[in-house]
Amino acid sequence: MLSRWPELRALSHRLTGRTAEMEGAWDIAFVLFHVWLSIVVGLIVLPAMFGVSLGFTDIYIKVLVKTLEWATLRIQRGQKEQPTLPLQSANGIIEKDDGSMEEEIGELRRSHPKNLAGGDFTLCDAFYFCKKGIENIVEDQVTQRFTSEELASWNLLTRTNNNFRYISVRLTIIWGLGVFIRYCILLPLRITLAVIGLSWLVIGTTLVGLLPSSNAKNWLSDLVHITCYRICARALSATIRYHNKENRPKKGGICVANHTSPIDIVILANDGCYAMVGQVHGGLMGVIQRSMVRSCPHVWFERSEMKDRHAAAKRLKDHIADKTKLPILIFPEGTCINNTSVMMFKKGSFEIGGTIYPVAIKYDPQFGDAFWNSAKYNMVSYILRMMTSWAIVCNVWYLLPMTRQDGEDAVHFANRVKSAIAQQGGLVDLSWDGGLKREKVKESFKEEQQKMYSSMIVGLDCHEASEGPV
Repeated sequence: MLSRWPELRALSHRLTGRTAEMEGAWDIAFVLFHVWLSIVVGLIVLPAMFGVSLGFTDIYIKVLVKTLEWATLRIQRGQKEQPTLPLQSANGIIEKDDGSMEEEIGELRRSHPKNLAGGDFTLCDAFYFCKKGIENIVEDQVTQRFTSEELASWNLLTRTNNNFRYISVRLTIIWGLGVFIRYCILLPLRITLAVIGLSWLVIGTTLVGLLPSSNAKNWLSDLVHITCYRICARALSATIRYHNKENRPKKGGICVANHTSPIDIVILANDGCYAMVGQVHGGLMGVIQRSMVRSCPHVWFERSEMKDRHAAAKRLKDHIADKTKLPILIFPEGTCINNTSVMMFKKGSFEIGGTIYPVAIKYDPQFGDAFWNSAKYNMVSYILRMMTSWAIVCNVWYLLPMTRQDGEDAVHFANRVKSAIAQQGGLVDLSWDGGLKREKVKESFKEEQQKMYSSMIVGLDCHEASEGPV
C-alpha cells in the first residue's frame, strides 16, 4: 500500500488540477454570460421597455437592403453570362382567362355559331368545365394563398431550390457570412430576448393580478403587456411602420385585421393594448394564458364554448358593452393567409354590434417570410424560421372606424370591412372561405356553377339564377 502512495498522490494532483480547470472554465462561461446579458438588457431590453430605439435596427436594415440589391444585380449578371442558370420564379404558373362563362363558352362554339339562349346544348360546352377543372387542379385561387409568397429576387436565405449562391465566389462568401450571422449571432440574441419577454409577461401579469381592481392595476397591466410585446418584437428585429395613428382602436370596440402569422398580435400590440380572444390551451401556452387573464380581461373560450355560438357571442357582447375594457382583437379569416390576399371574414365578429376598427397589415417578404403554413410547419419550426430570417418588416394601417348600416346584414358588413382592408393593404380581395384549406369544396359552390350554366342555356340572367333555383 505504501509503495503505491506516490501513484495515488499523483492521481490526486491530476484530479485536483482538472477540477480547477473545470472551475476556471465555469467562471469564464459565467463571466461571458454576464457580459452578454448586460449588453442585451442595457442596449435592447431597457430601450424597448420605454419604447425607444437606439437606431441599431435601422442601420442593420439599411446595410441589408444595400447587400440584397448588390446580390440581385450579381444574380442577374450571372444569368446572362450562364444561360443554364434558373430564372427567377414567376408569380403565376398558368395564365387564366378572366372572361365570363357565357363569353368563354361562346368562344368554344365559334365553329358552331348558335344563340346561347333558347335551350341549345352542344357537346363542346363540356370543354369549358374540363378546362376550368384542370386550371383549378394546377393552380386554384385558394391553394396558392397557403403557399409562401413568391419573391421578385432572392434574399440570400437558404430557403430556395435554386443554387443562386454558387453564381460567383463573392456571392458564396456573402451567403456564408449571412448564414453565420443569422445562426450564430442573431439566433442566440433573439432567443435570449424571447425568453426575457415571455418571462416578463408571465411574472409581471401574475404579480399585477394579485392587486385589487383599480385604475392603477389597469395601468400596470397595460405597461406589462406592451413592454413584453416590445421586447418580443426586438426578438424578431421587427421594423414596423404605423400609419394613421389617429384611427387606433378605442376601448369598447372591436379591432379586426387580416391574418398572416401568429406574430400579428405582437405587431399590433406594440402600439396599443388589446383583449385577446381565443381557445384555452394547455402546456406553455396555457401557462401564458392563465397569467395574462389574471391582470387583464382577455376572452378565452373552452372548446365546448367555441362550438356554442350563442354563448361565445354573449361573452363578446358583455365585453364590448363595458367601455372601460380594452378593444377586442379578432382575425375574422380564422386562418393564416400568405400576405397576398384577404379571404372571407366570418360573420360572427360582425353580429355582436359595436364599432369595428379595421386594420391592414402587409409584410415585406424581402427580409423574411412571415406566413405560417400550419400544414407544413409546427409552431416550433415556424418560430425557428422567423428567428433565423433577416428581419420582420411590415406596414400597419389604421382605417376609419366602421359601423353596421341600417338594413345591412352581418355578411355584407363583413365584406365591406374586408374590401376596405384589402384596398388599403394592396391585397387581393377574395370571397373564398379560408376553411377550404382543410375542407372540401361546399356543395353550394358547385350548385352555383350549375345554376349559372342552366340559366345561360334557358335564357335567364345569371344573377337572377344565383338568387334561387332554376
